[in-house]
Amino acid sequence: MTDVVLPCLNEAPALTWLLARMPAGYRPIVADNGSTDGSADVARGLGARVVTVPRPGYGAAVHAGIVAADPLDGVVCVMDADGSFDPSELPSVADPVRAGTAHLAVGRRRPVGRGAWPPHARLGNAVLAHRLRRTTGLRVHDIGPMRAARREDLLALDLLDRRFGYPLELLIAAARAGWTVTEVDVAYRPRTAGTKSKVTGSVRGTARAIRDMSAVLGR
Repeated sequence: MTDVVLPCLNEAPALTWLLARMPAGYRPIVADNGSTDGSADVARGLGARVVTVPRPGYGAAVHAGIVAADPLDGVVCVMDADGSFDPSELPSVADPVRAGTAHLAVGRRRPVGRGAWPPHARLGNAVLAHRLRRTTGLRVHDIGPMRAARREDLLALDLLDRRFGYPLELLIAAARAGWTVTEVDVAYRPRTAGTKSKVTGSVRGTARAIRDMSAVLGR
């Protein structure tokens, strides 16, 4: 059984569709990061495991979910809980790690539908990815929020960022550790109505994420 960490902050409207599309053999862990809309109760009612994460921050939620994952399977996936990704694509991301051809597989977002990836967020991502390629040599084009790796490998990296810099710190640490990193194309849809992006939903949110990630690049 492969655990799927879903960092969650007020994503209740998306959870019914999302959890219903979890493929066989994949078990959701909702890392609830202070939701006030009943997300945790919705997730439990749908049979998902819920981990309460009192420390705010995307990285804090992801880390808590990875710690809570079952070490027996080994492979753990992470994806946003807002409905922008289809869980049915998880196997295509996890398979390179399971086959041993990659230490880390990252979903490269391919927008589907109008408004899926606002221009300000797409530009910010492209700039950061370019800097990452230049400084690490990794051939990646997306600092994507859908990924798979082995749990013990992730924990061994001892990542410190608990905010929006976490995905970038992961890639930098993976490069330094000599990991093989691969990208897998995944569809990226408009998030479920009634949910609000903490990053791409506003210029301010994107700027905050870029600030956090730029701080990681400057270490």
